[in-house]
Amino acid sequence: MIKSSKTFTLDTLDKSVLRALQLDGRLSNVELAQKVSLSPPAALNRLRRLEKDGYIRRYTAVVDREKAGYDLLCFVHISLQMHQLEQVEKFRKLMRQMPEVLECHHITGEYDYLLKVALRNSKDMERFVVDRLTPIHGVSRIHTSLVLTEVKSTTALPLE
Repeated sequence: MIKSSKTFTLDTLDKSVLRALQLDGRLSNVELAQKVSLSPPAALNRLRRLEKDGYIRRYTAVVDREKAGYDLLCFVHISLQMHQLEQVEKFRKLMRQMPEVLECHHITGEYDYLLKVALRNSKDMERFVVDRLTPIHGVSRIHTSLVLTEVKSTTALPLE
């Protein structure tokens, strides 16, 4: 979805629409309208405007990672040797191409990047670190932390 250059301030009804859809992105327009106390045409107009202006980027299903066989969730901190634009862009492109990398963030502090990675087991983790990350030109340090318990995981923003 292409973002519009024009943005607007979210009002109370916009936030209600977004909260409802964050809880259930499969709501029908009639159900959404009922939840936010609007007529179906008014709810649809608001929804289309939120989509057009880029507040809603896409609709997706949240798959249970463990039920899908990905028992290992880890966070990987990565440092690059040099921060030349070409090297940084190559690293970012590689991260976007790795399906096991759920998130990749350029961060401040001791490391340059933080990855959230889903893997099936410890052998997958070994292959990922040794065969996929270590050979990347310019990677100087890799620090991996395994998630013992996922206490909270959400995609919903706290719209107030």
